[in-house]
Amino acid sequence: MLGNFNICNLLGINYPIIQGGMARLGTTELVSAVSKAGGLGIIGGGDAPTDWIRDQIRATKQATDKPFGVNILMTSPFTKTNVDMIIEEKVAVVTFGAGNPATLIARLKEAGIKIIPVVSSVALARRLERLGIDAVIAEGMESGGHVGETTTIALVPQVVDAVKVPVIAAGGIADGRGLVAALALGASGVQIGTRFICSTECIAHQNFKEQIVKAQDRATIVTGQSTGHPIRCLENRLTRQYVELEKNGATVAEMEAFATGRLSLGVIQGNIEEGSLMAGQIAGLIRDIKPVKMIIEDIMSEADHMIDEIIKHKQH
Repeated sequence: MLGNFNICNLLGINYPIIQGGMARLGTTELVSAVSKAGGLGIIGGGDAPTDWIRDQIRATKQATDKPFGVNILMTSPFTKTNVDMIIEEKVAVVTFGAGNPATLIARLKEAGIKIIPVVSSVALARRLERLGIDAVIAEGMESGGHVGETTTIALVPQVVDAVKVPVIAAGGIADGRGLVAALALGASGVQIGTRFICSTECIAHQNFKEQIVKAQDRATIVTGQSTGHPIRCLENRLTRQYVELEKNGATVAEMEAFATGRLSLGVIQGNIEEGSLMAGQIAGLIRDIKPVKMIIEDIMSEADHMIDEIIKHKQH
């Protein structure tokens, strides 16, 4: 039995596709394009100052009247002021990443904001459901950026069985096949990040987009295991140097200092060797750069075709 699209009703969207809340790249340009195309665009808060996120929210409201959300990283120094501002700005949806948002849920709920945390374990999904979240994103280790230890195909059905709220699958999904697979695992929809980097609307540097298009199946690496915040990105000179630091017993402070400013250097400035290029394992499947609307239409068309084939096969 395939999962259902109840996430569309919950969020007021046409298609069960949520854009990952990518730091530096989840800007008005991409967010409004995803929302206008029938998905849910997400502003990537990352560690950006509260005023920057507020400006992005207001610009996105100008660009589209469709629902959109904001992603808050629990590791950001601005998390508390971000929550205050999001309530003031009456944002429709908040997703959380890189930690446990338990202490923030009550205030957002009271403000009528939909709360959808990203989790990498069944235990955290259960705990947050008890606090009244609206849905949960079960993210496998295939995804770009901050990762857990369990694969998407193993994590999603376990989370589906453990909670009653809708589950959104994330990690390793870039086409209609991935959407159908997620639905087959019981998810109500998917979150997609890396595929949207290779859209014409995304502000990522062309060098970064081209690195994803050129990527093969083993192009990514996970660094930072020793810091407690492992991150998946495309392998390059920076990741090799970082791995050496880890091997040689560098302190967490030394590794943080080494990594500071590297994300912007890679994804915005286009330095593909010295910058951090956060991307998921699905990068090896992506072969072109095209408009968001076309990406979403292609995903839905491929998924519809596959589901039709499944139904036809069953009837025979």
